[in-house]
Amino acid sequence: QVQLVESGGGLVQAGGSLRLSCAASGRIFSSYVMGWFRQAPGKEREFVAAIRWSGDRIYYAQSVKGRFTISRDNAKNTVYLQMNSLKPEDTAVYYCALDQDGLMRSYDYWGQGTQVTVSS
Repeated sequence: QVQLVESGGGLVQAGGSLRLSCAASGRIFSSYVMGWFRQAPGKEREFVAAIRWSGDRIYYAQSVKGRFTISRDNAKNTVYLQMNSLKPEDTAVYYCALDQDGLMRSYDYWGQGTQVTVSS
C-alpha cells in the first residue's frame, strides 16, 4: 500500500508563488511516474504536470508551462510543484498521484488534496 500526503497549499495573491510537496510512503516501484492534478469548483479534474522517477521526462499542461516546475527527490520519496506567477484561474484543489508502472495509462494512488487559492 502507498500513501501520498500533499502539503504547501494556501492563499496567495495573484503573481505570487507557492511550493507544493507530495510525500510518498510504502512500496514504490522504481519505474514510477508522479503527477499533479487539480480540480476547480464545478470543473473536471485536469492534469497539471508529471515527472518520471529518473527525472528525464517531464510533462506540463500548456496552461502552466513556464510558470510551474515539477521536481523530485527520490531519497525523500517526495515530489514538488513550484508554482510561480500564480493566477486566479489556478485556484483549485491540487492532488498528487502515483503511477507505479510508469506507463501513464492510469494512476494507482492519490493524495487527499491541498487547497490553493489565488486572489486577484
